[in-house]
Amino acid sequence: VGVPVLPGYRGADQSDAAFARAADEIGFPVLIKPVAGGGGKGMRVVDSAGALQTALASSRREARASFGDDRLLLETYLPRPRHVELQVFADAHGNVASLFDRDCSIQRRHQKIVEEAPAPGLAKKVREAMAETAVALTRAIDYRGAGTVEFLVDASSPEQFFFMEMNTRLQVEHPVTELILDL
Repeated sequence: VGVPVLPGYRGADQSDAAFARAADEIGFPVLIKPVAGGGGKGMRVVDSAGALQTALASSRREARASFGDDRLLLETYLPRPRHVELQVFADAHGNVASLFDRDCSIQRRHQKIVEEAPAPGLAKKVREAMAETAVALTRAIDYRGAGTVEFLVDASSPEQFFFMEMNTRLQVEHPVTELILDL
């Protein structure tokens, strides 16, 4: 459906050699993430090929302990991304609405500390493209209910954004959206 994602490796081959080939192809730095993960657990930033094997082993251990699943993925690491999310609502008739964006870039250990809406300084065309992408993604998976589609915005190229995840629930940050919509 044309959802932009960071270059990465999400393959079935979970060997160190497969990750090394992928990291060489993608280029360093890379980010290792557990497939079943969340909350920053098991994530490792790797700056060089020499550090990859140790980081993979460490990430696998933490993923297995935290999620019962040690499968990993690899993606391009953005050193200073903005974290922007969009609240969406979808009904059983195919209607999907985006309720604007929230910036949650201020984080500690991959946990949001401050949310601001609308995301300050986001270009209008980027804001609109993110909303269109969030709606298209929500429709493509035939989702129903409240959800949040999250993106990373490349600080060095702020017109580029990449899908990060969708939380298929109403998040605790929803009151921020309620306030800007005067609900």
